[in-house]
Amino acid sequence: MQHAKLVVVRSYGSRPEADLAKGALEDADIQAMIKADTAGGMREHLAWSGAGFQILVREEDATLARDVLAPSAEGDQILDAGLPT
Repeated sequence: MQHAKLVVVRSYGSRPEADLAKGALEDADIQAMIKADTAGGMREHLAWSGAGFQILVREEDATLARDVLAPSAEGDQILDAGLPT
């Protein structure tokens, strides 16, 4: 059985942000996992001093995952739509 190569597509400063990103990827049918050095969840602050909470996906899913996690400019257009020019 072959093992997929995992790559980091984004890092976050908190567990809740990473959980939301992982959920967004799973909604897009992309398997993802969170990697963080938190001493087994007992020392969340350790991740803040290191690489943060990293989102890992299969290498072949990396481009699509980055697109899913990229901030959307559409929100800006919606906010500007009601303003007079």
